[in-house]
Amino acid sequence: MTARPLAGVTVLEMGTFITGPAAGMLLADMGADVIKVEQPGTGDPFRSFKGELYSPHFQTYNRNKRSITIDPKNPEDLAVLDRLVAEADVFIQNFRPGVADRLKVDAARLQAINPALVYASISGFGPEGPERDRPAFDTVAQAASGFLRLLVNPEHPRVVGPAIADAMTGFYTALGILAALNERHTTGKGRVVETSMFEAMCHFNLDDFTHLLSADQVMGPYSRPHVSQSYVFQCADGKWLALHMSSPPKFWENLAIAVGQPDMLGLPAFASREARIAHYEDVVAFLAPIFAQQTRDHWTAELTRLEVPNSPVYDSAEVLATEQAKVLGIEVTDAHGPKGEFRTIRFPLSFDGERMDSVTAPPLLGADDAAVRRSIERPVHGIRRG
Repeated sequence: MTARPLAGVTVLEMGTFITGPAAGMLLADMGADVIKVEQPGTGDPFRSFKGELYSPHFQTYNRNKRSITIDPKNPEDLAVLDRLVAEADVFIQNFRPGVADRLKVDAARLQAINPALVYASISGFGPEGPERDRPAFDTVAQAASGFLRLLVNPEHPRVVGPAIADAMTGFYTALGILAALNERHTTGKGRVVETSMFEAMCHFNLDDFTHLLSADQVMGPYSRPHVSQSYVFQCADGKWLALHMSSPPKFWENLAIAVGQPDMLGLPAFASREARIAHYEDVVAFLAPIFAQQTRDHWTAELTRLEVPNSPVYDSAEVLATEQAKVLGIEVTDAHGPKGEFRTIRFPLSFDGERMDSVTAPPLLGADDAAVRRSIERPVHGIRRG
């Protein structure tokens, strides 16, 4: 990536699993030097996979980082960590409340070493309250925040989809870190940036809460699809197609042409936006057999020609094969990763037209021990002031 807006920012990440590592990865993708501090021997528990310490899960959130092994319970290792803290800009941890204190990496102690340090703390349910010490994982946070209810089909209740709560908490944390770094330019002082998976997902679920607080309406899993007039249909080849019809009448007028039903909008279920929302299942029942008569490619071509908002429901391999993904350089690689070629998806932002066009593969455990320890053998010339 030619543009590295966070070049010169040093981040120490004692993150495990997803939330902390996701925050660190976002900063690393924008050019920060992120040093992942891991437990000797085992490292981040997310590393473990088929007898090795380089799982696909670990690879997802740990690119563009360096790895060192430090046991803060060891006085010599803790002294090394303190030297790193003295010159760092950011420290990230996602321990359960109280663990950072036991490991002597709490905010009070580290900011006494470096008052300019931005200290980010992530928990499951926050630093206080009756649920403070509850273990929290992605599904727990989704459910506790009201978000999971919007994803689950009530007729076939199953947890679906990716680790949204984990990833979003990392995103919010990175946002808070950037705000604190910006403020430090004026104050010269760091901040303690705190969030929890519960708080992050309550905010991510803002639309649901807004409907409750402004209109006394509790949303359900079908609320938004009905209002946005969004549909998924199976085509003749078994592949799926998605439509997002929204409100403009031309979308529906052109859909009627595409499916060969010019009189469709005269039916009671199609007569108006309000009618289509109220009779959503009737709309689906009318259109589903029609879409089942032709292949997905046929419908995509016809709907696109008529400017009806649609997309094939791709799997990940199909996405990367599209011309759009190729033109935008969505996939980036490190040909010299520690386990061979490393392939991933690039950071989505561009700066002055410059985007991430290369990546460094996630590090092996302790890969940078020697280099990082050498870098702090020189005298520390004072504490960072921003």
